[in-house]
Amino acid sequence: MSTPAGPLTGLKVIEFAGIGPGPHVAMLLADLGAEVVRIDRPGGGVMNPVVERARNRVTADLKSEEGKAFCREAASKADVLIEGLRPGVMERLGLGPDELLADNPRLIYARMTGWGQDGPLAQAAGHDINYIALTGALDAIGKAGETAVPPQNLVGDFGGGSMYCAFGIMAALYERERSGKGQVVDAAIVDGTTSLMSFFFGLPKSAVRTTERGKGLLGGASHFYRCFKCADGKEISLGAIEPQFYAELLARSGAPAELAEGQMNPANWDEYAQKMAALFVTKTRDEWCELLEGTDACFAPVMQLDEAREHPHMKARGAFVEHDGAWHTAPAPRFSRTPGAVRSSADNGADVVAGWTKG
Repeated sequence: MSTPAGPLTGLKVIEFAGIGPGPHVAMLLADLGAEVVRIDRPGGGVMNPVVERARNRVTADLKSEEGKAFCREAASKADVLIEGLRPGVMERLGLGPDELLADNPRLIYARMTGWGQDGPLAQAAGHDINYIALTGALDAIGKAGETAVPPQNLVGDFGGGSMYCAFGIMAALYERERSGKGQVVDAAIVDGTTSLMSFFFGLPKSAVRTTERGKGLLGGASHFYRCFKCADGKEISLGAIEPQFYAELLARSGAPAELAEGQMNPANWDEYAQKMAALFVTKTRDEWCELLEGTDACFAPVMQLDEAREHPHMKARGAFVEHDGAWHTAPAPRFSRTPGAVRSSADNGADVVAGWTKG
């Protein structure tokens, strides 16, 4: 495993193996220099080499006294612990926050779950689709008159989950600089996703500003904030909300002149969308890119994941990194003095922990 780099160099993190948002939190910290030891269960292995990169790995049986002793010793030397088990499981193993914070009062104990540590649903199984359904986020996604469409697991697991957990960890570390004390971070996907919905809660309700499925300016109903199919079957995206950007879109695309009036009137949107669809199907996606990309028309091609890696802007930004013969997403965000880096994992976690100093 290469030498850590980045603004979190020196931060010691214990990650209990899991799936989804927990490993993503550990990846975010590791990319920015944290030294992460991932504790795998016997028989476990690498499920996702991109998300599980930059780890020191060790296998421990959490039901054995030897395995529990190792975990307690590791936690006593760590700055951060990340676990995503069902509420109460870590307590039954003797590895709950009360025990581990008693050994290491400076420990930040991050708990990543869907429903949270308490509440009527805390002990129920669930996945991203269920968590975002409860928050009102899923209800807003899809076409009018059809069932809601799950947006992969981006909104819940990673948007409302891992990003808020990572933010909570950094906030707790900042507070620890003043108090000298660690604490528990209860990161629940339902809480984070609800926070993501703040913008919509604060909007005055109207036909333009609505979360009703398939309606509203941002929900796919407007002709200037949606995707259209091109002559080659590929798609482009438009986001020309502001009048000056909308005017540029119409001028550069050669759209019918009547579309210049009544942009924000929802009564026009269906008809205008049909005219825009008829326009965009006359050229290929690449031809539309030649006309519109890089202008103030608020335009971008809809890229497949493998295509995105080859786009000139993404290549110029270094958004994807080739490492050990495979492609990885680049560390984010970026830092001027202490940049993060993609690093390999190694099976030397126990040796690393043995070298850590307590507290």
